[in-house]
Amino acid sequence: MSDEREPTAAEILEWRRDGVFLPDGKATPEEFPSLKNMSAGFLFNGVLRPLEPAPPEYVALPMARSDMELVGAVGQWNMLWESAQFRRRFFDMDDLPKPMAKIADLGDVNVTFVPRTRARYFEYAPLFHLLPKRVLDMFGLPLLRGGQWPFMADWAGIDDFLPTDFEARLAHAWAWTVWPHLMSGSKMKAFSADDPIRLLAHNLDFWVPAVTATIQDRLRDFPEVDKGKTPSPVTLEDESVLAGAIAGNPRMGGPVWFGEDDAQDAVVETVDAADRTGQLRGILDAVRSHRVEDDFSSQWSYAREDFERKLHGKRRKVTVKLVELTDTIPVQGPESEVLGNLVTNDFLALMDARNQQIVVLLNSGMTKKTEIAEVLGYANHSAISKRLAQIRRTAEVYFDGT
Repeated sequence: MSDEREPTAAEILEWRRDGVFLPDGKATPEEFPSLKNMSAGFLFNGVLRPLEPAPPEYVALPMARSDMELVGAVGQWNMLWESAQFRRRFFDMDDLPKPMAKIADLGDVNVTFVPRTRARYFEYAPLFHLLPKRVLDMFGLPLLRGGQWPFMADWAGIDDFLPTDFEARLAHAWAWTVWPHLMSGSKMKAFSADDPIRLLAHNLDFWVPAVTATIQDRLRDFPEVDKGKTPSPVTLEDESVLAGAIAGNPRMGGPVWFGEDDAQDAVVETVDAADRTGQLRGILDAVRSHRVEDDFSSQWSYAREDFERKLHGKRRKVTVKLVELTDTIPVQGPESEVLGNLVTNDFLALMDARNQQIVVLLNSGMTKKTEIAEVLGYANHSAISKRLAQIRRTAEVYFDGT
């Protein structure tokens, strides 16, 4: 473009579009999807590393592309991801743009800033950039250029090029991708639309902390930029020492993941990280232990078959096996059940662990509520009385239907 004329609106739009979309032929499995990081070493000679980084959070700010002061400050702030809750200490509070200063004034908080947009693309970008081309095509999502973490700048105005239902499409695409790691062997459509695990798979906000943890875990394996720093205590302007932090060299930047295989590994790591950030395994176990028929659709699945087998399967009468353990309560054998047409193994499967223990103790000859309360560690028998009422209600429903 010569200096003789200003670019037309159409030319500007084309440049912006080119900055957003990846040509179809370049989305090869070897190079797509991808996410990269830019080292803080480009702007900073050192970083502060907290000994115990606070969990990262995302804060969305109104951010016009023309507001260069805010855009520049956000980019510098976000580059210091290693400094976590201590990054505000790199800035003069009076020089920070007002929206950032309000957050920094809260104290040592680990915040990454992103633009507030209709599609919420920048909040969910790490999840989006784990999806291979075939998944994007399947759910009608655009083929975007590689992602950047943390957010640095939005020069192209990407929100203008995304579908109005981008967030919903991404939720479906992410759920389809992560589902095999949550319910192996049973397809998502075998469960009702309001099944708890299905809802969890679609909840992008649940997965953002986990994918952020995965990104940071990977980046912490990157080598450091040699800025001549050695790990040392951090001395503040008043000559006091900043507790819980050490100074050091910033890490190098580069690809966080690159290509389908690497991205798939990152998906697995994200599922594992969800245990730390959202107690994923505990949620899955709780849901599976309290399944009801309405959780399933009309389609067959291994999960439904297993549920129905436990609920309606043929009941075999077997003697209860109790094993005495030192300083603990009797334990029921895995294939045992209570005789006398009182309780079956399938019935026990409908109750939580505490109620199962109460049934086993009753069957072993312990009939006083105070004795059961003492064995289970309750201060009095009140809790046992409530649980016995729960067991009676469960038994009435269960045996009335058999």
